[in-house]
Parts: sequence; C-alpha cells; structure tokens
Amino acid sequence: MNPGLVTLHVWRVPRRAVPGVLTRMATHPARLRRLPGVRFAKLLGTGTGTGFGPGDADLTRWAALVVWGSPADAAGFDTSPVARSWARIARAAVRVDLRPLTSRGRWSGREPFGAPSGGRVTGPVLALTRARLRARRAATFWRAIPPVAAELHAAPGLLARFGVGEAPLGWQGTVSVWRDPADLVAFAYRSPEHRAAITRTPTEGWYAEELFARFAVGDVVGDRTVLGWAAEGDPETSRGYA
Repeated sequence: MNPGLVTLHVWRVPRRAVPGVLTRMATHPARLRRLPGVRFAKLLGTGTGTGFGPGDADLTRWAALVVWGSPADAAGFDTSPVARSWARIARAAVRVDLRPLTSRGRWSGREPFGAPSGGRVTGPVLALTRARLRARRAATFWRAIPPVAAELHAAPGLLARFGVGEAPLGWQGTVSVWRDPADLVAFAYRSPEHRAAITRTPTEGWYAEELFARFAVGDVVGDRTVLGWAAEGDPETSRGYA
C-alpha cells in the first residue's frame, strides 16, 4: 500500500545539546513508530555532505523520516511528545513534505514507500539512497565515494545534499534535493564517476541491503538553511509542489 504522505524532519541543535540528542536517539525510535498513523519511521544522524564518509558526521543536525497513512495523521506530529521533545533543544528546524515517485529496494526488510507509479513533476525532487554495507566490502566502498561526492557537489541543479545514517558505520545514505527531475537524471546517469559506481555495485557486492527512492517535494516548512538549501530566497523552490 502506498503511503498517504512522507515527511522529512530535520533539526539543527547547539553542540551543548548533543548529550540530550544521544538520549533521544536511543529512546525515541520506538516512541516515534507508535505514533498514530505511522507506518514506518527512522531517526537518523546526518553528515555534512562533503564526503559522505565515516568522518563526515554532523553532530549538530539530526533527522526523522516518517511514512504516514494519511496527511491528517502527519498533521498531528508537531504536537506529539516526540516532536515537542526535539523542539525544546532545536535552534532551527524544517519539515519537507514528500510524495513518492519511484522506490526500489528494501529498508530493514520492508518496502516503506510502497510501489509508487511515478507521475509528472515540474518542481523540485528529492532523492534518497540508503544501504547496509557488508563489513568485508566497506573499505572498497569508501574508496569509491570521494570522486562521486566531488561530482555531486558540482552538479547543475543541486539545491541541497547531506548524508544520513542509522549508525555511524555500516548504515549509510544520502539525501539530495534537485531543482527538477531532469537535473537529477542528468547526474544519476550521465556523470562518469556516478555511472561507474552504479556499474560496480553488483560486482563489488558492497550492500547487504539497499534502497533508492525519488520523491516530489511538496511544502518545505521552516528554515531551509537547516538542509543546506542552495537556492535561498528563490520562491520557486520554497513551497507548493505536490
């Protein structure tokens, strides 16, 4: 069953709040999953997006990805105990509303975004990748990342990018936001280093589990700088694409 709405919540916290964050990361996942209407949810650490490697962690930015049964269910998140707890320590926050366009693979043994049928999109899109690395293949994976990261940083149409992960090592992912689908497709399939990494993936056996999904970006509510959004002040990329 396809979700009614997917939301990405990202919080920026001061460094002094990091001990409290670690407590929340240990205790809140189960509480988040028990909220009414939640079908799937993950609390995530983030990286700066500079290199997407183990040393890229950003201890002042944290995220939650939540799959909801309906928009009405999602509307109750801000008043939930989990959201209020994060709001107490956050100095800035943003919520991105997402509609799944495509999804391939599994996350924790599940297909959280269903089997979306795509559809025409004229505004920004978000790409999510995540994988559980095979320990014996991790070293070759990390060596392949720097040239791909360099291509990504220079890609036309890139609005924001950062790493995400459920743990510092082994559970890795990326979030990238693009001005339109054409820019995302151009990077994914025409950038030499990225194409080479895609080609190597099945032969290298890097992943024990992987997922790749694309979403249409709907409302972006809050402080977009928390995402590292590059198009600050551009009204065409701030709200209203569903």
